[in-house]
Order: sequence, then structure tokens, then C-alpha cells
Amino acid sequence: MLEAERSRFLARAVPVDSPGAALQALPDLCAPDATHNCWAFRCGDAYRSSDDGEPAGTAGRPILAAIDGQGLDQVLVVVARWFGGTKLGAGGLVRAYGGAAAECLRTAPRVPIVAFDEAELAFGFDDTGLVHAALAAHGADRLDEAHGPDGVRLRLRVRADEAGALARRLRDATRDRVRWLDRGVRERGQ
Repeated sequence: MLEAERSRFLARAVPVDSPGAALQALPDLCAPDATHNCWAFRCGDAYRSSDDGEPAGTAGRPILAAIDGQGLDQVLVVVARWFGGTKLGAGGLVRAYGGAAAECLRTAPRVPIVAFDEAELAFGFDDTGLVHAALAAHGADRLDEAHGPDGVRLRLRVRADEAGALARRLRDATRDRVRWLDRGVRERGQ
């Protein structure tokens, strides 16, 4: 809670994984008795903000700047204001909304965002054990596995930072017999 000229500002933040999830979570974070509920979210390249009746650019943009200033992603921040009778002016509003959002985010727990790649590959039955061992060694998840007359087709999900090492291990372990049908996972750095 931040106070400026008898106006009170309360910021709350929640993780969101898409713009739709942010808009869906918005009503739960708004204070129904507040004079204004200003907000902003960032989800990758998607972002949006609202001044909720405050002068244009004095609330939503400073909240978004607080999100970006701390290098955060996939977060929604709502700052509720209870008007205290004294007008703060544009500069005062920017400082109050941005400051409340920044303090909220500074003290919030953080969860790292991990990028994943998906790929589909094909291999002969004889290489099944080697492929499964390589997937386990690199923490890859088998999403779908189908057996046909010529062998196995497997759809996998792996952390992006493990994808290149997995591709090299599969190449070396199977003597390059694994066929990549979907190049979502490729060797990197070679």
C-alpha cells in the first residue's frame, strides 16, 4: 500500500500465460470500492494497459513500464486507487502508479519461464532403447508414440537449452539413423 496526498494505492500482481488469461483474471484483482483500477499486462510481445478514467498515459503506461523495467513477462498488475481529495497532477499520478507497481513486483516471488521445443522423429525398432535413453538423459517428454511397419514415430517436447545436445546424442547413439520429420528441434551451435 502506497499513500500520496491522502490517496491510497494498492498494487496486486498475478502470473498469466496469455492475453486472454490476463483479461480473465482482471476482475478478480480489481477492488470494487476503488475510485480507479488501472492495470497492465505483458505476455511476450503482447501487452495492454488501461488508465481506467485517469488522464491518458498516467497510470497504465507507468504500470507497464514497471513490468518491463524489472524484465518480467507473463504478468498482470492492477493498481487500485482510492481518491483522497487532492489532485496529484500527471507527474504525481505517474510516480504513484509506477511506484506502487514496481514495489509490488520487487517483492513478488518469481518463477523462471522455460522455453520448450517440440519435434517429431522416426527411427527403426532396433534404436528404440537408445532413443528412449537419450530422451530420459535430456529430460525430454514423449508426447505421442506410434508404431508402424517401418518403425516408430515419436513426438517429443524438450527444454530449448537441451535441444541441441539431444539432437547430437541421438545422432551419435544411432549412427545418424534417426530421421527428423519436424525440425522444431535442431542441432544448435555447430
